[in-house]
Amino acid sequence: MVRRTKADALATRNSLLDAAEHLFQAHGVSRTSLNDIATAAGTTRGAIYWHFKDKADLFNAMMERVTMPLEGTLESMARTAGASANPLLLMRDSMMNALRQTATDEQTRRVFEVATHKVEYVSEMQAVRDRHLQVRNQCVAMTEEALRETVHREAIKLPMPLATAALGLHVILDGLIQNWLLDPGAFDLEKSGRHTVDAYLAGLGFTLPPPRATQRAATRSAHKAAAAA
Repeated sequence: MVRRTKADALATRNSLLDAAEHLFQAHGVSRTSLNDIATAAGTTRGAIYWHFKDKADLFNAMMERVTMPLEGTLESMARTAGASANPLLLMRDSMMNALRQTATDEQTRRVFEVATHKVEYVSEMQAVRDRHLQVRNQCVAMTEEALRETVHREAIKLPMPLATAALGLHVILDGLIQNWLLDPGAFDLEKSGRHTVDAYLAGLGFTLPPPRATQRAATRSAHKAAAAA
């Protein structure tokens, strides 16, 4: 009998996760059995239980292979916490990166679609629901902290409780992605997201710099004026 190497085991694990991604997207999580995944991966059901405890464990492993947009935002905000730069602008840039990743990375888009539109939080998927809530709560908490620090820096008073403002910003980002996934051709995710997030932040009373294109145009005009003088 040929001994399986770690490389063989890893290849089998990845083939199972690849199969799960595509089957979950095509048929939904509840309508995809572990046997379906094993067959598509060219292996046995026993191989699944060698690598994963159950379908929820396999699902979460599939999610962990990709840095999901909102989790990427969370990680980016954590890395820059305490930096001297404006926390509001760092947060906004992280959110725009999340939208860009969703719009341009095929695997991210596929896994996010499965996570938002193809899964039911039935009893066997409780671990998936718990993970989703954990990420959501962490993201909202870090958004709230960025808003709190900016409120202190700018000495402004928000028109709503800080926690509500943070939740609203998260809902905007999450809602934009979910609606875009329903019909990617309906609107430009990154552009629409930037306009919507900026309008929301301005409505809260924060001061935002003009878009970079506007800044570049203003700089060119100033250079021309100086040259003419």
